[in-house]
Amino acid sequence: MKKWLVLLLAVLTIFFLAACTANDSAGEEEPAEDNEAEQAEENGETESEETDEALEGKVLHLNNGVEPTSLNPSIGFDAVSWDPLNNLMEGLTRLDEESKAAEGAAESWDISEDGLTYTFHIREDANWSNGDPVTAGDFVYAWKLMLNPETEPASPAAFLAYFIEGAEAFNSGEGSAEDVAVTAVDEKTLEVVLTAPTGFFLDLLTNPAFFPVNHKVAEENPDWHAEADSFVANGPFKLESWEHDSEMVFAKNEAYWDADAVKLDKVHWAMVNDTNTQYQMFESGDLDTASIPPELSDELIDGDNVFIGDYGGLEFYRFNITEEPFQNKKIRQAFSYALNRADIAEFVVKNGVEPAYGFISPGFTSPSGEDFRDVNGKLVSFDPDQAKQLLEEGMAEEGYEELPPVVLSYNTSDLNKAVAETVQNMLNENLGIEVSLENQEWGVFAEAQTNLELQFSRSSFINDYNDPVNFLESFITDSYMNRTGFSSEEYDELIEKGKSETDQEKRWEYLYEAEKMLAEEMIAVPIRYYNTVVLQADGVSGILRHPVGYFDLKYADVE
Repeated sequence: MKKWLVLLLAVLTIFFLAACTANDSAGEEEPAEDNEAEQAEENGETESEETDEALEGKVLHLNNGVEPTSLNPSIGFDAVSWDPLNNLMEGLTRLDEESKAAEGAAESWDISEDGLTYTFHIREDANWSNGDPVTAGDFVYAWKLMLNPETEPASPAAFLAYFIEGAEAFNSGEGSAEDVAVTAVDEKTLEVVLTAPTGFFLDLLTNPAFFPVNHKVAEENPDWHAEADSFVANGPFKLESWEHDSEMVFAKNEAYWDADAVKLDKVHWAMVNDTNTQYQMFESGDLDTASIPPELSDELIDGDNVFIGDYGGLEFYRFNITEEPFQNKKIRQAFSYALNRADIAEFVVKNGVEPAYGFISPGFTSPSGEDFRDVNGKLVSFDPDQAKQLLEEGMAEEGYEELPPVVLSYNTSDLNKAVAETVQNMLNENLGIEVSLENQEWGVFAEAQTNLELQFSRSSFINDYNDPVNFLESFITDSYMNRTGFSSEEYDELIEKGKSETDQEKRWEYLYEAEKMLAEEMIAVPIRYYNTVVLQADGVSGILRHPVGYFDLKYADVE
């Protein structure tokens, strides 16, 4: 039996946070032992039971894993913030039950004949939880705050707004806020002008980065989003309480324009960052949904209480091409050829995930009706012999007699550790390379990766909107999401055409070419695609889990 497979049997545990960031999935922190909680359990009490005494009506119990990074819409640009945000707030559009962009805070919109100008009509009954009306000015304020280069901390989502005229110039410090073509025509009318026709713009606006901010509240208290007693919501729920790093409680927002459609009275969010613990809580009735521990996958995966669905995203590893030895393309390619993705998917991650042989996950339908992944085919593969040859050639090109030390970094979680250890063993077995591992908590890890301080590091990408350019644009020069040191005028031009070309078939051809270039340059190694596998308690219904989008509780119910 291979060495790495033996290791798997000892280390397999899993945790996957439901929902998108277009960002790296947030780091998870192991919960500390709580002696008081242990004593209460011995006495026949649980923390959940004590909390439930204060919860009345229909209550859904969920697990967010860890503390949200931020509930400021354009700052909380990751999976652990998106789920809460998408249920507390609402943009101009909202994904419907068919996962299509539908009316949200805007009841309708007009699009000019040239496809550049969108005029949104905000609902007269769209209000904030404090009673203030939701206005066009709230969207102007929020979007320009996201783009403002002086905003602290800077918004990692600003690049998403570059489709808007003047947005990129303002964000890069070369333009002004007045140049951003977002205008409050009147209190309930918002006009947006784009740089080029963008067929997926309405989908883009479902992303939490484009949610409004109550400008009156924010101007009075810039930290309005940090505590429950100051938070104002315009979505189906409001933030009733928030015990940081422990729990959140949402309550139905009676001021929401569609409050009659909301069936739940409360949502209790735990923050439990251990797969087996959250599974035990599900078994005991303390959680209504849970992920499946991998060691129980074969036993549970076919159960009647399991939801399995598509989820647009990719787990991958980045090379820092500004550091040795990864300035050499052949060495990067050698690392990729040495990894058996099928085994990682089947034996490490489990739960029906698919190995990734390209960067764009299945599910994106081309103008001709074909799946992007089917058209572009398999761009990476497992070939140990080719890996050895490429490593030898790359080392010769650099004059290496032995490879410089390599450190693989990952953000803390049991699953990330299991995958990293498997990659470590595969590289040793197939290339004879000794790779060191280091784990870091999410905040430290994310900052170090962004600053190009990590040599070889884990990443994940959850699609922000329903178009393949979303992932591919991450690697343009100077993108916040690049984090590899890669820069190519040719690639940048492909992505620009992949955004602006009005002939959709031609536009997709540019995107196919861009993905092939990524695979050739191998600045990142795709590992596996994401899916959604969730245990769900009897009596729970109506939770919307969008393949490319966000976890939505608007129509959720419990018996």
